[in-house]
Order: sequence, then C-alpha cells, then structure tokens
Amino acid sequence: MSAEPRADRRWVVGCALLAAAVLGYGLLLEANIGGDVIARDVANAGNLLASAAAAIAALTRAVRSAGRRRLAWAVLGSGVLSWALGQVGWFWSETVNGVGVPFPSLPDVGYLGFAPLAAAGVLLLPGIRQSPAQRCRGVLDGLVLGGSALLISYILLMKPLIGGRAAGLTKAAILAYPLHDVMIVTVVLYMLVLLRRVGVRDVPLSLIGAGMLVIAVADSGYAYVTIVGAFQSGGMLDAGWSGGFLLIMLAALRKPDARPVVVAGADERPVGVMLPYAAVFAAVVVTCLNYPRFDRLIMYVWAAVIVLIGVRQLLTLLENRALTRDLEARVAARTAELSASEQRFHALVQHSSDVVTVVGLDGVVLYQSESVQRVFGWQPAEVTGRSISDMGDQESAARLHEALRAVATRPYATTVVEATLRHRDRGLRQVEMTVTNLLDDPNVRGVVLNTRDISERKELQDQLMHSAFHDALTQLANRALFHEHLQERLRGRRRTDHVAVLYLDLDGFKEVNDALGPAAGDQLLVQVADRLRAAVREEDTVARFGGDEFAVLVAAAELSEAETVARRIVAALAAPFPIAGQDVHAGGSVGLAVAGRADAVDADQLLRNADLAMYRAKAAGGGTVASYDPRMHAGLMDRLQLEADLRRALDRDELTVHYQPTVDLALDDAVAGFEALVRWQHPARGLVPPGDFIGLAEATGVIGPLGEWVLEQACRQAVAWEREHGRRIRMAVNVSVRQFDRDDLPGRVAAVIARTGVRPDGICLEVTESVLMTDTEQNLEQLTRLKALGVQLAIDDFGTGYSSLAYLRRFPVDILKIDRSFVERLGDEEDAATLAHTIVQLGRSLGMATVAEGVETEDQLAALRRMGCDLAQGYLFSRPVPAADAGGLLARRPARPIAV
Repeated sequence: MSAEPRADRRWVVGCALLAAAVLGYGLLLEANIGGDVIARDVANAGNLLASAAAAIAALTRAVRSAGRRRLAWAVLGSGVLSWALGQVGWFWSETVNGVGVPFPSLPDVGYLGFAPLAAAGVLLLPGIRQSPAQRCRGVLDGLVLGGSALLISYILLMKPLIGGRAAGLTKAAILAYPLHDVMIVTVVLYMLVLLRRVGVRDVPLSLIGAGMLVIAVADSGYAYVTIVGAFQSGGMLDAGWSGGFLLIMLAALRKPDARPVVVAGADERPVGVMLPYAAVFAAVVVTCLNYPRFDRLIMYVWAAVIVLIGVRQLLTLLENRALTRDLEARVAARTAELSASEQRFHALVQHSSDVVTVVGLDGVVLYQSESVQRVFGWQPAEVTGRSISDMGDQESAARLHEALRAVATRPYATTVVEATLRHRDRGLRQVEMTVTNLLDDPNVRGVVLNTRDISERKELQDQLMHSAFHDALTQLANRALFHEHLQERLRGRRRTDHVAVLYLDLDGFKEVNDALGPAAGDQLLVQVADRLRAAVREEDTVARFGGDEFAVLVAAAELSEAETVARRIVAALAAPFPIAGQDVHAGGSVGLAVAGRADAVDADQLLRNADLAMYRAKAAGGGTVASYDPRMHAGLMDRLQLEADLRRALDRDELTVHYQPTVDLALDDAVAGFEALVRWQHPARGLVPPGDFIGLAEATGVIGPLGEWVLEQACRQAVAWEREHGRRIRMAVNVSVRQFDRDDLPGRVAAVIARTGVRPDGICLEVTESVLMTDTEQNLEQLTRLKALGVQLAIDDFGTGYSSLAYLRRFPVDILKIDRSFVERLGDEEDAATLAHTIVQLGRSLGMATVAEGVETEDQLAALRRMGCDLAQGYLFSRPVPAADAGGLLARRPARPIAV
C-alpha cells in the first residue's frame, strides 16, 4: 500500500477524533459545569485560540507556498484573522471587562469580514484548467446553488428575522449573518461540484469546506438566537465556531499534495453533476412547505433559478451535440483505421516470408496463406484440408503432433519446433515452426503455424560447425574436436579397453618451410594429413593441433594395436614427399600415452603424457616412437621447480662466484688471471652443477640478468684484488649466445664497467663459436662495439664448432681457448696433439693468444709447453674456488702482465 492512502486515512482518523473532541467540548459547555461565567470565559478563550491558531497556520502556509496557492492561502488567512480580531473584541469586553457585548457592535465587523475573504480564498485555491464552456457551466452551477441556498435561507431564517421586532442597523446586521452563510455555503458547494466533476481529490480543500460549513451553521444559529434574545456565550454554538476553525487549521498544517494540475475532461462524477439539481429540489421542498406564504422576492428568485437552469440545460445540450459530433468523427476515423489495418495485415500475411497456416488439433489445415506457393511451390487450395504431416517425413510429423499436444491445454501457449518439409519439386526444406494456440480466439479458432525456411541458415550453421571443429588446411579434426572425442572415449571405455593417444611432430618441418617457403610447407602438411588418414583405422581420430603437430586417438582392445598404428605412421612418413618438383624428407617423432595410469585419468593428462613422450622420441634422433614413462613427468616437474627456484635465486642471494686461475706457461706457471664461474648453492639441493642450470637459464631468459650479475661480481673482485696486491689481473667472464639476442649488451657491459671502476682491458669476455655462426652481421656489430669499450674477447671451446678461418679474420677476437676434449687426449692420441698444435699455430699467425682448458696432468702440461701454448687452466693448478681461496692462490703465484 502506498504512503499517500495511509496518510489520508490518518487525517480521516484525526478529523474524527477532532469532531469527537469538539462535540464533547460543546456538551461540557452546554452542561454549564462550574457556572455560566466559567462556561462563558472558557468558550470565549477557546474561540479566540482556535481562530488565532487557524489564522497563523493559514498565513504560514501562504509564506511557504508559491504562485496562486500563496495568494489563496493569504486571502483565506486574512479572512480567518478578521474573525479572530472580532473575537478579540468580544473576549475583551465580555471576559476581561465583564460587560455584555451589544448587537450589533465592532466585533460583528470582524465576524462578517470572514465570509467574503474566506470565499475568495477557497475559489482561488484549486488549480484546475477548464474550457470556456466548462467554466461557463460552472458559473451557472454556482448561481443555481446560490439561488437555492438563498431561497432556503430566506424562507427558513431571513423572512422570520425581517418580520421580527428588530429594526434599522440591528436588522441589517442580523440579516447580514444569513447572507454571510449563504455565501459560504454557495462557495463550498460550488467547489464540491467542481472537484467531483473533474475527479480531483483535494484533502485540504475538503477540510476547509467542512470547517466553513460548520462556521456557517454556527453563524446562522447565532443570528436566530440573537433575534429571539436567547444567545448566551458558553454553549454548543461556541463549540461549532472552535471546531470549524480547527478544521481550517488542520487543512493548513497538512503536507501539500504532490499532484500535477488536473485538466477537466469528460470523466464527470455523478455527484458533481447532480448536486445543483439536488439543491434546487431542496429549495422546492422548503418553498412548498412554506406555501401559501409567498412574496415577490421568492417569486423573483425562483424565476432567476429557473432561467439559470434553462440556460444550463441549453449549454449542456449544445455541448452534448458537439461531443456527439466529435464521437462520430472519432468512430469513423477509428473504423477507417481498423479497415486499413485489416487490409495491411492481410497483405502482410499473404506476402510474408513466413508461411502462415491454421490447423486443428488433429493437424488438418483450416487456412493456408498464399506465401506457401512462393516458399514451397504448393497452391493454398492443394494444402487446405490435408494434414500438415503429409508434407514432412515421419520424424517431423511426430515432432509436429507432439508440439500440438503440448500447446493444446494452454490458450495462447507457444512452442517452436524444427522439421523437414517437402517442396513440390520433391526437394526437402529445413523449416522452423512457431506453434501458437489460438483456439480460444473467436477470429481464429485454431492453432497457428508460422513456418520459416531455414535451409540456408542450417547449411551455414553446419559449415560454421565444421569450421569450428576442423583444421582449415588439412580438414582434419582440430584440438577442440579431438579433445571432445577423447573425453567421450574415456567416459565410455570398459576396464579392459585401451585408449591411446599418439602425439606426432614432424622432423625438419622448419627447414622445409624456411627453404621452400610457406606454400611448400602447407603442401607438406596436406600430404602428411593424407598419409595419416591412410595409416590409421576407420575408428581412429586424426587431428592437427597447429603448426606441424598432429595427434591420433586410437581405441584398441590391446596395447599392441596402438603401437602397431604408431609404427605404421612412422613408416608412412619415412618415404619422401614430392614438394615443388623435388623429394623432401620429413619424418615424424611419435609419443604414445595410454589411459588408465594414475597420472592419466583425464584427457588433458593423457595429452600431456603423449607430448612428453614425443619430446623423448625427438631427443632420440627423430623418426621413432617413444612410450610415456612416469619418470618423464617427474623430470619435467623437477625442471619446472628448478626453473622457479632459479628465478628467485638472485633475489635470495643463493648464487655465488668461484674463480679458477689461468697460469702463464712462459713465466713458471705464474697466475695471470682468473675465470669467473657461477655456482648455485640451493637451500634444499645443495650445490647445483652449472650444467644443470645454465642451459635452463638460457632457455628461460634468466641468463640475461644472471650473466650481468656474474660480470659485475667478477669486476668488483678484480678491482679489490688489484688494490690488495698492487698488480694487474685479467678477469675472464663467459657470455652466453642468448645475451647477444639483446641489442643492448654493449651498453650493459659499459654500465657494469662504470659502476665497478674496473679497467676495461682487464676484462676478457668469452663467447662460444656459435656466436660467430648465427646472426653473423648483428653479432659482428655487437662484438665490434664491445671491443671498442677496451675489453678483450675470447673464443671458448675453440675447435668444436667448425668455425671457418674467414670468420676468425672478420671478428675482433684476442684469445683462442683450446677445448678440453683436445687437451685430455694429449699424450694418448697423435691426432689430438696435432689438432692442438694447429690451433696454437693458428692463434700465433692471427696474433691471438691461446689458452688450454682442462689441464690435469704433468704430461699434458709438458706437451702444451713444447707446442708453445701461452696460457693454461685446469685441475692441475686449481679447481674453481671461492674468492677468499682464490686470493690465497694469487698470493702464492704472483700475477704478471700478459702481452696479447
């Protein structure tokens, strides 16, 4: 329930309580408890307080209102204030001074000022817009009400007063009160007629009208008892005045209604229309009761009332005729609109892209739109009277009858079904039918079928569905469809069945793509797809995951069947592929994983296991099959954990640098410098060998910050040793080929040199031969920029990368490091000694120093001395040791400068 009706009920209850209180107050005054004087004084004070409170409330409401309502409340408040001022005079004379108030007197002026001001305020209060005819009829209604009220008052009250003993000013004053009351009653009834006619409910105005009527009745009673000399303050009349002004006060205190201004219209209420006639009927009754004591005034007033009624009826007749003409015009316009709408609807139905059919619950066609000829080729007459199921197949007929049964029990129910209907040319059309129950509609009385041809849409949907689940190049299943089939096989397999996944990666596909172009690569993939289809069984699923990755889903009773399919695939791919006029060899590495293991309980785990097995097959050289082993996953998890730990190792200070000395063979094995080698002290694994994490750092990109950190630590240590021992020391640091992938390597090295203050010529950056063989021009540029910083450059593990002499001449290299694989065979194999001697001689011819790695025996050292090698390092001199121990080696073997 809204707040507004609840508020109205509270006001009704409040007014009822007020009426009961005022009635009780009047009865107490009438009972004269405490004597005439006390009753008189109480009544006079009550009237003064009630009128003053009403005046203050009305004037305050005027200040808080705006526009027309402000003026209305101000005029109304002025009228109440006039009455209150008259009551002040009465109270002062009768209560304060104890002197009776003569009639007429000055207080009567204030009392009589109430009616015209209050009436004007009530007429101004409602904001209702009316047409001129309505406004004229309202004025006539007001005059009829006023004339009727005047007749009743004149016959019942004024005529006896005129015939009384009073004369002159007294009689005029006595007559003024009934006229005062006639004005109030007329205005109140007029406003009631107006509000009821337009359907407006205005609670404050209703309270004001009720209060004014109560005051009018009290005034009329006052005039009557005054002329007969029976008026005495302290009776029921005083309660009437107090109650009337309290009602006006309640109206002023009520919160304003937040309603828009109501426009008068044809929605007239019976009470508003009949009230003027009721007033005239009451006047007729009173006049008849007074018969035959008529006088001229009564006749004149009656004549005026009859004329007003006649004019009102004539105005009503003219207005009704205008309304009738307007209604007829509106009916004609509406009829034309309905006719046009019907014709438009008929044209839309006949020419709609939908076929509209009305059938009974048995499916027999009752009506068929002409659009059936355009969509299905049938004439409407050929379809009408037949069962709609005759146009479709058996399955569609069953679905349609099921839809008819579904909507039969619910009027206006709707359902949608898809069916297959026959065209007249015997072709089939996919359709969508909207089935609506209009059996209760008197204009239809059937079930309406709106049928739309969706053949093209279904074909497009099928194409989109195929594209969504198939590879566009090879037309094999894609990853999504393969995954769905794998899940279905896993859910439906029996315990004895084997579900196997083969994961295939082509060997050498990148080389074919790079050498012959993407088009040749696509041809290769298409031919591979064809061979895979031929190699598997009909129940197996072949999919392309992207790039050169394929997968095969094998459902077999025995594991050996899956292995047989895998070997057949490898054999099929071993034969050359004719691409671009030449034979291309691109074998495949196949990984096999079987469902049922604890680590392969779902599709994703099974695919992961097959992928791991494929990498094992590729690592074995390709062109083979590898089955999944749980250790593969354990190794992968160990690698992932090691990778995660490695990324945090720098932040946790788990890395350290060990130093292995390099000795000068020409200066009695004096320490010429050190090679900085990183070590990882893992909190759980202990000391991790470099071979276990350097490759991982290169694969994950951690090698960049790791290499920069090692370089900075080595440079700081070199500076510290030079200050401690006062000698120049050469510090060698390895640089990974991955660090050359970044263009800012020379800038980072320069930044480290600037931060540490190391001498650039005391730093030797060691790179592998792969730097010379890949991205030659870019790496050459970076090596040139490094050389410009003043650092030395060395080729590490020289002799294992097959770098040509031309590369050595182009690159600014200072040192060649002989790989340990050649050094460890010195003394045992003549070829190794010859190759090592050749490297030394090559270095001399190019102006480069040579360093032998991995020297562990005196025989190796002697052989190196004989062939003229410059420097050596290995376990024979020292293992890589922490900085503190390396400093001790420096103290025992003084460092000497080396000319390169």
